[in-house]
This record gives sequence, C-alpha cells and structure tokens, in this order.
Amino acid sequence: MFEVPTDRKYQESHEYATTDGETATVGITDFAQDELGDVVFVELPEVGEEITQGEEFGVVESIKAVSDLYAPISGTVTAVNEDLFDRPELVNEEPYGDGWMLEVEVADDAAFDELLSADEYREQTE
Repeated sequence: MFEVPTDRKYQESHEYATTDGETATVGITDFAQDELGDVVFVELPEVGEEITQGEEFGVVESIKAVSDLYAPISGTVTAVNEDLFDRPELVNEEPYGDGWMLEVEVADDAAFDELLSADEYREQTE
C-alpha cells in the first residue's frame, strides 16, 4: 500500500501539490517513485519560470524509464530543490519530504479544486 497523505491534492499523472494559500510545493507521489524504480536524474525548471497546469515542467529519469513531469498547478517557480541534482534518490526515499521538486507562487487557488483528493487518487492507483 502506498502512502497518500491527505494534506495535498493529486494529479492523475502522479504529481502532487500542497499549498499554504500562496505557495505550493510540488513533487511526485509515492506510487510514481515506486513505478519508476531508482531515480538517477531530475531535470527541473529555473526559478522565475512559469509553469502551466497540465503542461510539462521537467523530467525524471530512473534506471527503468524517462518520464515527463506535469504541473498540477500554474504559477511562477520560486524555489527548486537543488539537493535532487546531487541526490536524486531523495525522490525515492522521501517523495513527500526531502524529495519535493518545486515551490510555486500559485496563479489561481481555484486550480486546486480540479485536482484529486487523497481518496480519489488512492482509488485510481489501486
């Protein structure tokens, strides 16, 4: 059984977002990191770049596959987890903790309503 914290929202493509109202933290789910296998490389946007909900924002590469990352919300990137460049395995070890990918200044809070709840996401992955 995969961890699906209830304090965030999920996208069908296995990214999550959690917000304090102005800033969102974005990463991939426990299910996604397990499906990928050992993550060996992460490509992320630069601070200041705009990301758009549903559009590609980066790439995660594992020993099994290369997968595009899709933005669960739209906004401006305010921080990138630079630890992932030296330690991409953090995505596997702590996808909801130290393995986060981006912080984003949220363009529209209503976008969170379009994402899946923890229960809805859990149903999708079972």
